[in-house]
Amino acid sequence: MTSATNSQPPIDPGSECNPSTLPLSESQYSLRKILGIWAVVSLPMPILAFVVAPVISPDTNLNPAIVFWLLMIAGMAWQFVVALWVMYDELGTLSWSSIKKRTWLNMPRDPLTGDANAKLFWWLVPAIAFNGLVMLTLSGPLISLVDNLFPFIPEPTSIEELKSTEFVGAWWLIPLVLVSHAFNYFLGEEFLFRGVLLPKLQGVFGKWDWVAGAVLFASYHLHKPLSILLNTVVSLAGFWTSRRFRCSWFGIIVHAIEGLMVLALVFAVVTGAAF
Repeated sequence: MTSATNSQPPIDPGSECNPSTLPLSESQYSLRKILGIWAVVSLPMPILAFVVAPVISPDTNLNPAIVFWLLMIAGMAWQFVVALWVMYDELGTLSWSSIKKRTWLNMPRDPLTGDANAKLFWWLVPAIAFNGLVMLTLSGPLISLVDNLFPFIPEPTSIEELKSTEFVGAWWLIPLVLVSHAFNYFLGEEFLFRGVLLPKLQGVFGKWDWVAGAVLFASYHLHKPLSILLNTVVSLAGFWTSRRFRCSWFGIIVHAIEGLMVLALVFAVVTGAAF
């Protein structure tokens, strides 16, 4: 990946159309700041997963998978706190209108004219199809590849571990999964990586900023290291569409599709339909 070196500063991600009104130093993040934000939200995750979880699990009556899940929610909530801090430091306010504009929570914009156009949401169809194809054909091979190259990497905790008859009738899992999804697909991961970081990557990574965004997002999953390569590939469609149309809703929606499957699985377990 190479830095943008042309004389024209990149498009200001907060602008309504395409004017390059801000200097590069003000409109984009430095590599140091990008990696700093990444480290602050990423490094706590493996500590929670591989240090804190094994220590506290024996002292609770909860299934280890639930303990892991609760800690991951705490880690994603920390992302939300960091994202708010970055926004306040940058904007001087936490008003919804300012954050919405800054993080591309708007209608998709034509990349040539800058005009809002709801019809561009049709790009969700190939983006979701791409993710589905990757998951169906490459998820196993990519995870196996990483496992074979780095056999010392610990196995991640999987949602499949909740597929147990002990959770039949455990309706409290439904609000838990909804809270988890809120931070996973909107307030935490998406807000920070797609909303805060993606609009500020062009100054360092140029036209490949969407690829850099996917790599940063995937590599944050240090708590599930075997899936980092898979997450990189799966994240590309959401980051490309979000960047091209300057609309974070693409990434949020594409990413949230997996949440619907998790919710369906949990519901099937709670009702007993999974057995």
